[in-house]
Amino acid sequence: MKLWWLRLARYALVRWHGLTFVMVLMLINVGLNVLKPWSLKLIVDYVLNNQSLPNSFVWLKTLPGSESNIQLLGWLAGATIVLFLSGEGVRLIQEYVGAGVGSQMVYDLGAALFDRLQHLSLRFHNQQRAGDLVRRVMTDSMCIQNLAMGVFLPMLTSVVNLLAMFAVMWQINRSLSLLSLMIAPLIMLLIWVFNQPMTERTYEYQQFEGEIVALSEQTLTALPIIQAFGREAHEDERFRHLSQKALQAYVRSILAQMQFKVGVGGVTAVGTSVIMAYGGFQVLDGSLSIGSLLVFLSYLGSLYVPMATLAYISSSFAAAAASARRVLEVLDAKDGVQDAPAARLLPANPAGGRGHVCLEKVTFGYEPKYPVLQEITLEARPGETIALVGATGAGKTTLVSLILRFFDPWQGRVFFDGMDVQSVQLKSLREQIALVLQEPFLLPITIAENIAYGCFNASREAIVKAAQAANADAFIQRLPQGYDTVISERGATLSGGEKQRLAIARALLKDAPVLILDEPTSALDAQTEFLLLEALERLMAGRTTFIIAHRLSTIQRANRIVVLDQGKVVEMGTHEELLAVSGYYKKLYKLHFGSTQPASA
Repeated sequence: MKLWWLRLARYALVRWHGLTFVMVLMLINVGLNVLKPWSLKLIVDYVLNNQSLPNSFVWLKTLPGSESNIQLLGWLAGATIVLFLSGEGVRLIQEYVGAGVGSQMVYDLGAALFDRLQHLSLRFHNQQRAGDLVRRVMTDSMCIQNLAMGVFLPMLTSVVNLLAMFAVMWQINRSLSLLSLMIAPLIMLLIWVFNQPMTERTYEYQQFEGEIVALSEQTLTALPIIQAFGREAHEDERFRHLSQKALQAYVRSILAQMQFKVGVGGVTAVGTSVIMAYGGFQVLDGSLSIGSLLVFLSYLGSLYVPMATLAYISSSFAAAAASARRVLEVLDAKDGVQDAPAARLLPANPAGGRGHVCLEKVTFGYEPKYPVLQEITLEARPGETIALVGATGAGKTTLVSLILRFFDPWQGRVFFDGMDVQSVQLKSLREQIALVLQEPFLLPITIAENIAYGCFNASREAIVKAAQAANADAFIQRLPQGYDTVISERGATLSGGEKQRLAIARALLKDAPVLILDEPTSALDAQTEFLLLEALERLMAGRTTFIIAHRLSTIQRANRIVVLDQGKVVEMGTHEELLAVSGYYKKLYKLHFGSTQPASA
């Protein structure tokens, strides 16, 4: 977190035109604030006392109708109104422009966060809560606006304001001017004492806020289960408990800020009272006029406002630092899966054919010292179908995740068309692989857009052909808007078979040389599974296919069946070869079909 503001500054400097304009408006306001008290001084010391104006203000007598003191009084009163309205007008324009520029900064930083999250590996996301990450993108990214508009510009303006006010006060009375600075060391002491507690308490509150968003997202996603098991009261209690913790953290952060602001207010009040007393003595002994004292006190208020602003900036800085800490936790996240500096594209036409996949003595796990895969060696030649079977937790899905390079192995290497996947560009690798999951993920966009998700520039004709090959065209045509029907969240209005056929159509349209099927029919009834097999056969034709299946009926024609047990390959061969050796596969087969089932079924 050291010098974190410099790391985020580039998101502000991109909008330097808007920042410069806002800063100019702030400086204009400083000039108007310097002029405001002088109308009062001229009225008290010269107009009301019927004295001649000083040489620097004689030009006021040249104004139309300013021959008498009454007319001059009207001009000075009018000047006060003009200065006030001008200041308010400049301030409104400044706030309007500042809001737009600040929002642009927030969106720039939010977009950078969003992009980073999309490229972080599944290892990172498996350790995070989606709702908390959403809050970092949507809320914590506002730290850049708070930094620029709530810290940097106010600090710059306050320093200029402070110098301008002190310069004018120095011309009025030097001793009072020096005395007015006595509160500066006390304010610095308050900043030193309260800055760290404000930062830590604000960070703690934002962490709880992130947990609340994560719990809300988790609960709404799992609503069918919650309602089915009657757990609404339990989830409500969890929400209330987290809300109470967040409230306590918020109160602690506000309390620290209030203590700080009360301290600053008390210090400035003491400074003002001392100046009033000392200035009053100077008026009584005739060394200072009443008008000069009033003007000085007016400037003193204007002097203490930027001093207080500089102090309160510490509070704004603490809040921005807490949010920035959460932003940088994402931007600085250590991620093993990323393109190497000299990463290359996969060859378009490799010598051995497209879709040649090899795993060489691969070991991998999600937690240190707990390997999920151990010493896995496997080869899939172009066009072959490799079936992965085994009990839940045997490592089947983990194995295919290494081919997609969702993770990198602890030991060993994965090759794709003769190249180590860690030496090729991730985008290039994943363009060569199509994926069909057990639970197809459909976005709340049109049917056509879902099918073309992996090939966004596909024509409508190509989309329809893919749907027809996946046996999906018939049910799509029955939908209200056909291919332009917008799917509900997660495809809730479609059956499991319909969603799976759309996923198959998406994979067909991508036309990748390698296909991964992760239990694509395990959640379907036998009749729906039968209807999908024909579509799957079309999809697998000519492609290197890795298929994970609990239903052994879908894998009997595989070129090789790989049996995994506790992360190790315990058997490998064709369906007939494995049944002949009376090993692990044969036991699984008997569990599925019974001991009377023919071995060659």
